[in-house]
Amino acid sequence: MVRRYYDLPSLAALEAFEASARHLSFKVAASELESTSGEIRRQIKAIEGELGVRLIEGPGADVVLTSAGEDLYRLLASSFSRASEVLRIMKRCDWTG
Repeated sequence: MVRRYYDLPSLAALEAFEASARHLSFKVAASELESTSGEIRRQIKAIEGELGVRLIEGPGADVVLTSAGEDLYRLLASSFSRASEVLRIMKRCDWTG
């Protein structure tokens, strides 16, 4: 098995978690990501399994973050926002020299 360079869950799973946490809804996150609520939940379960930490409280329809989930959400929201900002700047620049 090839080990990933960055020891991270898949970016798709992290994106699914971030959207769910931001909207506090699996349904809205699924709509935003053109997925299903079931797939969003599966990706979050995969992150929880990989980390060995619960990110979402209970099996309900609403997203309720655990303390660890809140911490991860803040980190991802900040990181995704910064990456988006840098890419927006890059699109406006002339990189052809």
